[in-house]
Amino acid sequence: MPSRMTPTDEAAAIDVPEPAGGWGSLKGIASIELSQAAGPGVLETLAHLNKPDGTACTSCAWIKPPTPAALEFCENGAKATLWDLTSARATPEFFEDHTVSDLWSWSAHDLEKQGRLTEPLRYEPATDRYVRATWDEAFAAIGSKLKQTSPEAMTFYASGKAALEPSYLYAIFARMLGHNNLPDSSNMCHETTSVGLKKVIGSPVGTCQIEDFDQCDAIFYLGQNPGTNSPRILHPLQQAVKRGCRIVTFNPLKEAGLVEFINPQSPVEMLTGKATRLSHLYLQVRPGGDIAALMGVCKHVLARADREPGLLDEKFLAEHTQGYSAFREKVGATDWPALEAASGVTRAEMEAAGDVYAEAKAVIGIYGMGLTQQVHGSEAIGLLVNLLLLRGNIGRPGAGCSPIRGHSNVQGQRTVGITEKVALAPVEKYREVLGLETPEQDGHNTHAFLEALLAGRNRVYLGLGGNLAMAVPDHGPVHEAWRQMDLTVHVATRLNHTHLLPGRESWILPCLVRSEEDVQASGNQFVSIEDSFSHIYSSKGKRTPASEHQMSETAIICELAKASLPFHPRWLWDEWRADYARIRDLIAQTYPDQFFDMEARMHEPGGFYRGNDARKRIWHTNSGKAEFTDPTALNAGPEGDALRLITLRSNDQFNTTIYGHSDRLRGLEGERTVVLVSKAEMARQGLSEGQRVTLVTAMEEERRRAVSGLKVVAYDLPDGCVAGYFPELNPLVPLSLRDSLSDTPASKAIPVRFET
Repeated sequence: MPSRMTPTDEAAAIDVPEPAGGWGSLKGIASIELSQAAGPGVLETLAHLNKPDGTACTSCAWIKPPTPAALEFCENGAKATLWDLTSARATPEFFEDHTVSDLWSWSAHDLEKQGRLTEPLRYEPATDRYVRATWDEAFAAIGSKLKQTSPEAMTFYASGKAALEPSYLYAIFARMLGHNNLPDSSNMCHETTSVGLKKVIGSPVGTCQIEDFDQCDAIFYLGQNPGTNSPRILHPLQQAVKRGCRIVTFNPLKEAGLVEFINPQSPVEMLTGKATRLSHLYLQVRPGGDIAALMGVCKHVLARADREPGLLDEKFLAEHTQGYSAFREKVGATDWPALEAASGVTRAEMEAAGDVYAEAKAVIGIYGMGLTQQVHGSEAIGLLVNLLLLRGNIGRPGAGCSPIRGHSNVQGQRTVGITEKVALAPVEKYREVLGLETPEQDGHNTHAFLEALLAGRNRVYLGLGGNLAMAVPDHGPVHEAWRQMDLTVHVATRLNHTHLLPGRESWILPCLVRSEEDVQASGNQFVSIEDSFSHIYSSKGKRTPASEHQMSETAIICELAKASLPFHPRWLWDEWRADYARIRDLIAQTYPDQFFDMEARMHEPGGFYRGNDARKRIWHTNSGKAEFTDPTALNAGPEGDALRLITLRSNDQFNTTIYGHSDRLRGLEGERTVVLVSKAEMARQGLSEGQRVTLVTAMEEERRRAVSGLKVVAYDLPDGCVAGYFPELNPLVPLSLRDSLSDTPASKAIPVRFET
């Protein structure tokens, strides 16, 4: 197989349209401010983002550091904040002018561009419109329907932005109603981490802390795009590279944020335009080929270890791991041609990566949805852990596993009870603190919810934020079934397409955003957030709410619970709404080992660390040790001649929120209905640039899945690989195409073919 880059070239051979950061990031922020007209005080709001006693950014889950920079936000964090603080308003009068059927034809960007939702809305089937309603009407109607519905027929979905306080209440509300049907947004992205990482090291979250980035001398970076999805991580990456750390990247696309970076907060870099090259090696692995690539790296490290006594941490392997011998045998029995074919990279590239690993004293492994959204995603994570275990790179300074999560509190929601699994719920503490008997049956994750929906068993949907109907696979049958539910309720800030799939009864309940004042009976409230490093810290909004008719997520949950649950002397919904400190007291009582003295500690600069035993080399696994993964396959992609489709997010996008139509870090502008194809693949397929084509899912299933009208755009991609935007290409993802352990959709290696 031809090499795309020899080891001696390093990453200097990689070209991108422009570096991440730089003037482009400032222009991106300015364009959103111009479009949203966030108004006076917006600069002050941005200046307080991620500061002690400030507001936690609603974008990614990166840290709120104890010693922040003068401006502790990135391009995408600023975009998310400006989007929240828009001056545009989607009032009831707007909905008088447009039917739901009409709005369904609008783009996601145009829907959200209408601005903040201002008043409760009820769907009126006779006119096919949402109409103005009062809060009392909404709570009474929803409460009545919840009382009438069997618990197993309702699902409470949570998007990752909701803070710890509403998330805790949401979880107990569901269980008080009698169900554990609590899917959340992690089911579609990092659920593979939650179950896969836990299986091998006993922890569902990463082991690194920010100080490890100051001590590592190699970083293995797989399947995550920091320039678009989490730009604040670029600062510690740049600092690490400048002190000599080498970054080895595995990613099918050449992403600017993994190639070079200009720090927008450095006057010298901005004036000179001098970028820092980030990746020492850049391996353009095939979609789904990470297992084979990591096997190849391990194979070379083990071969060197045979010649270099002491290269492996034999003491650590003997005392702290299980399955090493079997894995070593598996590696030895797998030949290089098989690894090259499955990974899409050459032996020389894998050996070069192995040399970086072998020569580093401390290594961090970072990954994102490029690993988690695969059919064998859990095994891919396991292979990365295998590599780290070989030299004891977990549980010591400068080393560890660091998954990069997307939503700002998605990890925290799981921490405080948003889970469908009874085994993960604090059953005994619920009984002790609240007198709550947790339902004994496991509930729905997102995949199980969709199966129940398609079978007609799920009758009620309550969504705490998000745009779930667009984020999930199999749009065709899912959307048809969505409209057949008896009740759909959406706690939301802006209009999106999920709201336009009303059930027989449907409500939109407008809520505050995190940067707005949340004034309750005891005053303006703090909330708390957990970041990707398991730190808990406070967040407080200071902006005037967009509408006097909006309510906080916490208040909405409390009122819904009051309307649908019987009286219980320990269920103090009015008191919890009046003072969120009372909710934090509940959290501390429910999780005393992690959240003791929460009220005081969350206000400390950088918050408090809730701990991770795997960081201390205490392994809560079946064996009591860190477990090597024995992969069942080398590749998570399709067999045969099918192409492999990767779904992507653009630079003007946060999950399903589309800020605009610029993807400047990839050099793409103006259109999202595109399919990226290499010039070599275009020639093989008989395509020309600019041609409109149809992509069809290449799986033997009864139903045809296709997306038409896609414009062919030439792009540097591995052989047999094409790419396009999420969620526009989600109709091509079958519900059955998922990681077997986590049920996460396998959106990074979808088998497709062209029709012209």
